[in-house]
Amino acid sequence: PLMTKPGYLAKKFVQGQRLLYLHPAQMYLFISVVFFFLFSFISREQAQTIDSELRKDIERSKEHRDTIQKRREDSIAAQRILQPLKDHQKQFGLKDKDMKAIDSVVKINQKNRSSNSLFDFDDAVIDSMITAGASDEAIYKEMGMKADDNNFTKRFYRQSLKFYKSKSGGSILQAFYDSVPIAMFVLLPIFALILKLFYYKQGRFAYHLVFSFYFFAFLFMVFGFLVFANLVWEEFPGWIITIIMLSTFFYLFLGLKRFYEQGALLSFIKSSMITFLFLMFVLPLAAGIMGLMAFLFY
Repeated sequence: PLMTKPGYLAKKFVQGQRLLYLHPAQMYLFISVVFFFLFSFISREQAQTIDSELRKDIERSKEHRDTIQKRREDSIAAQRILQPLKDHQKQFGLKDKDMKAIDSVVKINQKNRSSNSLFDFDDAVIDSMITAGASDEAIYKEMGMKADDNNFTKRFYRQSLKFYKSKSGGSILQAFYDSVPIAMFVLLPIFALILKLFYYKQGRFAYHLVFSFYFFAFLFMVFGFLVFANLVWEEFPGWIITIIMLSTFFYLFLGLKRFYEQGALLSFIKSSMITFLFLMFVLPLAAGIMGLMAFLFY
């Protein structure tokens, strides 16, 4: 019934018919555990891929920086060679515009920092300080941290240096994924609160929470299927994924219609507004907070 009859289980539960079906909280916990078990295989692979790509980017950045430095040294050498030409410009019959043209050929960017640097500081200096065994406090100062910065800013610098030393973006991603189960326990009552706002005359908060448990269990069931399909079939068709994802909206629409016993048009409008609010505001905010916390505490 969870997959084929949207809103049916929630309706039966609030009507008191509870012995034939699993409790909504128990069903949610069981299905979510299965989902995160399957998802752990993909998350580990993604973390390893990010680490590998990050190391490649850093190597390319260093190669680019070395190239800039080499060009700078070549430019200095060229300037030394051209100095006698400048000193005896009139003897060689060269005009000022001729000398400017020559200078433009050998002129390069005098900045020490590579334009491809992944960080907001001079990574060449930081690399040399790390190699020389400089203290973290000295490195923080070079990175731009001030003594009067607040604790949040100082922690951000500490985590930035930790990330720079380890070159491991995968660990941050893994910390983000590890926080998802906890975040879902927060998002679920928020979703129920949104339902309460749209159906404020339909009972207490627990009434809407029952529907939310079953709906989130359905979502985990669908996502679990997609993860399993991706594991057994690497080239799983994208159009099938799109159809399945769209079906979750129509599931919500039919579930709300059955559970709250309202007309099709009103249920469609409310389900559209609920989906918009949740996807455009609640979910991005939660993802941003989770990402920040993953970086600060990985």
